[in-house]
Amino acid sequence: MKLLSVNVGKPRSVAHNGKRVRTGIFKSAVEGRVKVNELNLDGDKQADLRYHGGWSKAVYAYPHEHYDFWRATLPALDYPFGAFGENLSITGILEDEICIGDKLEIGSARFIVTEPRFPCYKLGIRFDLPEIVLSFYLSGRYGFYLAVEKQGEIEAGATIEIVHRDENRVSIGDIIRLKNDLSKDKDLINRALQVDALPEDLKRRLRGKLKKIE
Repeated sequence: MKLLSVNVGKPRSVAHNGKRVRTGIFKSAVEGRVKVNELNLDGDKQADLRYHGGWSKAVYAYPHEHYDFWRATLPALDYPFGAFGENLSITGILEDEICIGDKLEIGSARFIVTEPRFPCYKLGIRFDLPEIVLSFYLSGRYGFYLAVEKQGEIEAGATIEIVHRDENRVSIGDIIRLKNDLSKDKDLINRALQVDALPEDLKRRLRGKLKKIE
């Protein structure tokens, strides 16, 4: 498990459907050590804090293994590191292999896995291709958000260590399937509701889902 690239970017104003919108989805790879702060990385910032950023979405990690899928699916697009708006381009950890509440150590920083990254229209802005949002949604290749448990420094090439496994064993992939109504596993929902690191808005959705299937 390895950190391939650290990617940052500040919000910018772009044209969208005849209006100007601000987005922080444009990220570029940086060299050298990067400071991990409580709510983001040095040189990085989220644009709309209603839906991005905050404790549970401080840093976004995306498995680089998925890039081969996108190159085959949409070969006309360009895919540099950070193409999907991720701060951390990683390898060796996929959505069904990492669980909410697991803790990762990279460099001198420590992170908590919190939730999947569900797609929004700004992904279409990033690629100038609105239909990629639906393709992303259907692919299940979402990546995941991290909270910062311990501030420190990270650098491309660093090893990623899983230093704690949450006892409830609810994977990022499990949450994607539950949120997208691809699973109605009541035991899984009940376990997910016990995970401290799972954000409250997702827990509310799961409680509502549980009432419907009971």
